[in-house]
Formats: sequence, C-alpha cells, structure tokens
Amino acid sequence: MLVSAKDMLQKAKAGKYAVGQFNINNLEWTKAILLTAQELKSPVILGVSEGAGKYMTGYKTVVGMVNGMMEELNITVPVALHLDHGSYEGCLKCIEAGFSSIMFDGSHYPIEENVAKTTELVKIVSEKGMSLEAEVGSIGGEEDGVIGKGECADPNECKAIADLGVTMLAAGIGNIHGKYPDNWEGLSFETLDAVQQLTGDMPLVLHGGTGIPADMIKKAISLGVAKINVNTECQLAFAEATRKYIEEGKDQQGKGFDPRKLLAPGFEAIKATVKEKMELFGSIGKAE
Repeated sequence: MLVSAKDMLQKAKAGKYAVGQFNINNLEWTKAILLTAQELKSPVILGVSEGAGKYMTGYKTVVGMVNGMMEELNITVPVALHLDHGSYEGCLKCIEAGFSSIMFDGSHYPIEENVAKTTELVKIVSEKGMSLEAEVGSIGGEEDGVIGKGECADPNECKAIADLGVTMLAAGIGNIHGKYPDNWEGLSFETLDAVQQLTGDMPLVLHGGTGIPADMIKKAISLGVAKINVNTECQLAFAEATRKYIEEGKDQQGKGFDPRKLLAPGFEAIKATVKEKMELFGSIGKAE
C-alpha cells in the first residue's frame, strides 16, 4: 500500500536522518530498490521523472507495476511513489493515476505564478492525502532536457512557498543533477541554514545527491534535509556492471544472453548502491 511521504519525512527531520528518493526506470530498478528497502527496514521514495514515466508507457503502468510488486514481494516498509520535477499537467495526471506523492517544479515560473499553481495543488493533494514537494531556485545540471546552473534559492521565497502548505521543499543550494564538474564550489550551507530558520519543521529536500561528498551530505542532514534524491549513481553502477558482464563474454556462455542473466549484475549493483546510500542517510532500521 503506497503512502504519502509526509510521515516518513517528518520522522526523518525530527530524527536527524534522511529518506532516499531513488528514481526508477524499469522493472529491475523498482525491484532492486524495493527489496533493498525491505531488507534494511528503511522507508523509501520511488521517484519517477516525466521522461521515465513516458518511457515506461505512462503513469498508470508505473502505478500498476509498483502496487503489484509490493504485494507479490510482501513489502511492508513505507513506500511513496513520487513524481519528480513534475509540470502542472504532469502532477494532475499522476494524481489521477494513483501516485501517493508529487513534486511540482514551478521554479522556472515567476514567483507569483509558482505560488498560484502550488496553492491549487495543495488543495487537491490535501483532499487525497498525498504529499507535495515544491521547488524554489533552480537545481543545476540537466534533468529531462532542462539545463540549470545551480542557483541558490531566496530564503524569503522559500518561506512564501512553504507557508502555502506544501509537505516538503527543495531549495537550490548550489546542487546540480548528474555528475559534478571539477570546478563545483560545493553546497551553500549558509543558504540552507537561512532557509531552515525561516521554514522551521518543514522537511527540506536535496536534489542531485550523486557525487556530493559524504561529509557534506551529513552536514546537510544536520541542517534539516530529510529527503535526498539519487538517480545518476544507480545508472552508473548499473551500466558499469552490465559492461563488465559483456566484456567478460558472459553473455556468450550458455544461456548468458537471457535478459534475466544479462541484467542480473546491474540489478545487484543497484541494490549495493541503494544500501550504501541508505547507510549514509541514516534511514536503515527506521521503518521498524
């Protein structure tokens, strides 16, 4: 049974740990993440970008796969199915399809329009018991074709959006999606601190969790970050393990070409990456 991300994130913020959002791309990804969360007794958020939703043929397919899998695998830990960087239209489609959480990325709109659209969504999700993430200040890097350079959010704008009744807030603090460039200046903890002081108990979200040094992640959690998004890291681990399998010629031995065998090393690599992140975020055992 999918749940909203609200309780798990409020507990995380109070307990000074973070819940990982791991983006899914297909069955292997979903199964690896759910099994790892269950084994480690950790709450988890499955993220779906609009591009990945389209790739998996639509949001109803995603909801059907996740619900079916949770039932078949006897998953008992809290799981939220969350739209990542959703457009306003995308949010409405996911609400209809049965997601339990959505992110409305209105960061590219003027603040007034971001406020108006967010207000509308707050009303809808509160009626349905879903959680809503909002974003202020663009997250850098490329996500589904949108390129941002990683600006820092205005803490007062963050407060204005938080006060609308959203569940969690993604504030840009110099973080970017994808691999971090060599000249990256690091996270702006000043901005994070200022945002947390104005938004109080609101769980904060860190996007672009791949490649941020562990000590920075821990510091961000101590300053109110309760949700950290991971995507690229699982993709890189999956690709590396698959490459190794093929380069060693294992796909040409016996039935090694069978997709269940071909994709197995990548599947295990995702599990290992998710475990490593859950350890770092401190969420292991928190679903007990």
